Amino acid sequence: MKYFICAAAMIAFAGVKAQSIVGTWQQVEKKTCFESQLPESKTEKELLPDMSGSSQTSVAKLIRFDAKGRGEEGIFSKGEKKGSGMNSFQYKMNGQDLLLLDKKSGIMTQHFIIDELSESTLKIHDAIKDCESRTFSRIK
Repeated sequence: MKYFICAAAMIAFAGVKAQSIVGTWQQVEKKTCFESQLPESKTEKELLPDMSGSSQTSVAKLIRFDAKGRGEEGIFSKGEKKGSGMNSFQYKMNGQDLLLLDKKSGIMTQHFIIDELSESTLKIHDAIKDCESRTFSRIK
């Protein structure tokens, strides 16, 4: 009976798959400290659905993480294969900490806290300014 319980526990733990940051993510929302401190007015809440329906974005801000600890971030325009202003970096994850490192020197350039990491969503905030947040949606 003891072996059966151990085997069942091992199967249950093997079925739990940790989410990976590896992939390509498109930024869908960015809030600065100023934006997160100002509540939307009633008028803004009423007008927002009408305004967003008519605007189509032809650029996308993407961030890519590979399995070897390298990444790149930049802006991609509609119809372009390569992004503009691409910044290459290295990254390290330590629990909920996401550290972006300079590619050549290995010095930390940015420190984020991962608020949510799921199959489709990545939410992070700046470790120093927790009121600045970024939300990404997985595209690859």
